[in-house]
Amino acid sequence: MFNHVKCEDANYIKSGSHKNAASIRLVKKKDLSSWRKTLNNEQKAWLKLNKFEANREEVLIFANALGAIEMVALGLGSNEIDPWVIAKLAANLPNGKYYFKNELKDQEANLAAFGWAMAHYNFDHYLKDKNKNNKVLFVPKNCDLNRVNSQVRGTTLVRDLVNMPTCDLGPNELEDVGVDLAKAFGAEISVTTGDDLLTKSLNTIHAVGRAAEKEPRLIDITWGDEKHAKVTLVGKGVCFDTGGLDIKPSGAMLTMKKDMGGAAHVLGLGQMIMESGLNIRLRILIPAVENNIAGNAFRPGDIITSYEGTTIEVGNTDAEGRLVLCDALALASEENPDLIIDFATLTGAARVALGADVPPFFTDDEQLNIDLPKYSLEEHDPLWPLPLYAPYKKLLSSPVADLNNVASSGFGGAITAALFLKHFVGDNIPWIHFDVYAWNASARPGRPKGGEAMGIRAIFEYLANKYKA
Repeated sequence: MFNHVKCEDANYIKSGSHKNAASIRLVKKKDLSSWRKTLNNEQKAWLKLNKFEANREEVLIFANALGAIEMVALGLGSNEIDPWVIAKLAANLPNGKYYFKNELKDQEANLAAFGWAMAHYNFDHYLKDKNKNNKVLFVPKNCDLNRVNSQVRGTTLVRDLVNMPTCDLGPNELEDVGVDLAKAFGAEISVTTGDDLLTKSLNTIHAVGRAAEKEPRLIDITWGDEKHAKVTLVGKGVCFDTGGLDIKPSGAMLTMKKDMGGAAHVLGLGQMIMESGLNIRLRILIPAVENNIAGNAFRPGDIITSYEGTTIEVGNTDAEGRLVLCDALALASEENPDLIIDFATLTGAARVALGADVPPFFTDDEQLNIDLPKYSLEEHDPLWPLPLYAPYKKLLSSPVADLNNVASSGFGGAITAALFLKHFVGDNIPWIHFDVYAWNASARPGRPKGGEAMGIRAIFEYLANKYKA
């Protein structure tokens, strides 16, 4: 089993003297002419020979007579710095030490350091040959290295958890991750397992997970001063999703180890919050289950009484995520927190609407709808608001229960799923729902194919600015 809670700093971004390091010059198209004038004749000739035009992601390496790298030019085109253009640079440079020649603004320095570190991410837990890259960036003095390292650790934790196969990361092991995290930061943790869920009326969590060998459970972590604002994170922890009796086709199951991506997100975000010491009383709730098939599996047509008291007709056992979340959201609402945030790999409809890279978020809070896109843009952490269009809730009606867990129409599937969840959030409690893919379908520098953290840097910056330590 790998080390779940990675609290060590990234080895690839450091502060201190950049003696014997090669410089990196970031060049925009509009600055190309003035920068060219600063070069010596040999460098100008090399620039001309290679037809360097400062196009975005264009790289030109300058070496001395002995072949050692002296300077690297990176084209930015007409754009600003973002972490992924720096990640591409880092991925294509040889091992060595580097520093930025440009004077970077605080935010630029943080984004560049984050991108450089993430270029070194590789899920090599099961590989004999481990990642041996050793490209060190000496960050500018104005880089908030503690903040960047926290983002790197949080993102790495999310990716590692999503990438782990279910044979090594089922509900039991996800509980172990929660225990490790609580122990690392002095938090309290309690876990309700198996039939004890029924005793506490957490019936939907039990129903979804009861057919699996590893028992369903609710993981409950609390941290921070009770006097501080209460922020509760809820993460969908479906460690594998067969679809249940409404079984998925085999091809659709290939990535279903990632269906606990919501749980991974709240653990990664929770780690960032705790190690940054934000003025928050944090609570993390994770319903951890496997949606499996056995003689006692829940069935289409079953009616389940939720923790909150709403009766739910099961229209489809493959819409299990909203079932495990509804009890956790209702439980979270009991203490009337200042904010509830849930993350879930919930609907294919969200991917149809916005693609794999841009998670939608849903909230009735007007200020959150204004603030979150701003932090999304600043952090280059894509998010996009979708409406909680209340008239669509009628699509969740059932003739035999208070709600159906699936809509009667395939249209607006991400919205109807969000409306289902909203039903279980207490009145007047600010709430945000993130429908994340948690996966890179193809490899790009800094973002290899596999598990991905989506939205946690943006939401962390929102929380950090609102609840500063």
